[in-house]
Amino acid sequence: HLTATPMTNQEMGAAGDLWFFTSINTQLWENIAHKPEVNVAFAEPKDGLYVSVSGRAERVDDRAKVHELWNQLVEAWFPNGPDDIKVALVRVNPHSAEYWDTASSTMVSMFAMAKAAITGEPPKMDAAEHGKIDL
Repeated sequence: HLTATPMTNQEMGAAGDLWFFTSINTQLWENIAHKPEVNVAFAEPKDGLYVSVSGRAERVDDRAKVHELWNQLVEAWFPNGPDDIKVALVRVNPHSAEYWDTASSTMVSMFAMAKAAITGEPPKMDAAEHGKIDL
């Protein structure tokens, strides 16, 4: 079954790969070994921005890359530092992404959702507010 793990994206590589820190002692680490197809979701509700990325995750145990991406936020989760043998990385190679930009008009969006609730029809969104990208 699907599971979700809150994480912070550390970098988007030149090829579009997304990088995350994790521990080798997590269920996420084990899950990726058996089923690497993942979905990564990003949200900035105050700005009305939402992104969903589908891709293939890879477990990466590369000390040089760990050191390259290391920062104070990561240190809060891994106080033994970048040389801790439990610290590892997850690289997600995206296949596709879908986005929604509802910030253009919160009132218009609220009206569309209220109308949908009354009529039973899904709210209509402008093409500029929603899109899909195959990578």
